Amino acid sequence: MQSGAQAFPVSKGRLWAGRIISGLVVLFLLFDGITKLMKVAPVLEASAQLGYPVSTIVGIGITALVCTVVYASPQTSVLGAILLTGYLGGAVASNVRIGNPMFNILFPIVFAALVWAGIFLRDDRLRALIPLRS
Repeated sequence: MQSGAQAFPVSKGRLWAGRIISGLVVLFLLFDGITKLMKVAPVLEASAQLGYPVSTIVGIGITALVCTVVYASPQTSVLGAILLTGYLGGAVASNVRIGNPMFNILFPIVFAALVWAGIFLRDDRLRALIPLRS
């Protein structure tokens, strides 16, 4: 069964730009998830500031890692991007709720955009689904 959307081949430059962006996103999120599992002091302090009890940090870290692994797999990267968008949306909501500075609110939004930019640049199916016009 073929889709009505026309797919365009990915250029090597676009493919590598997407891989690099996605790779950086994965590295950052792995770091974030692992530091939550390790319960490092800065993570505990930041979580307390956001109002999350220590007992929730490991679960949040596991969630981050699972979503990141799903995103890192080419077969499930779009599902992973959807899951990470929800995860990062929670970060935005938490920061807005306590009145954090604008940087803390915008960082997860920009990061979510990078999650999607990485896939958009390397996956012709997504570009066919969301055609940007020049």
